[in-house]
Amino acid sequence: MAETAEEIKARKERERDELYALDISGVEWQCAPGTEDHEERVEIAYLPGGAVAMRSSLDPDTVLRYTEAEWRAFVLGARDGEFDVEPEPQN
Repeated sequence: MAETAEEIKARKERERDELYALDISGVEWQCAPGTEDHEERVEIAYLPGGAVAMRSSLDPDTVLRYTEAEWRAFVLGARDGEFDVEPEPQN
């Protein structure tokens, strides 16, 4: 039996709540190879169940968390160019 839209929404809210309840104080943050400690960069940490946490090196206290499915969708979208940003025209 397929989930209704309301059931899907409730499940996703539960997943999010569980993800943000995780203690991540001891996770190992990783960044792209070749970046220096003083450079602005995106850092990620792998969490249980395939989830991922992401933060900016300039604001390490603000952490976004993604379920395995959300992270997979993001990575695949980035690989397909869905998040490519066109430069703003210069005046």
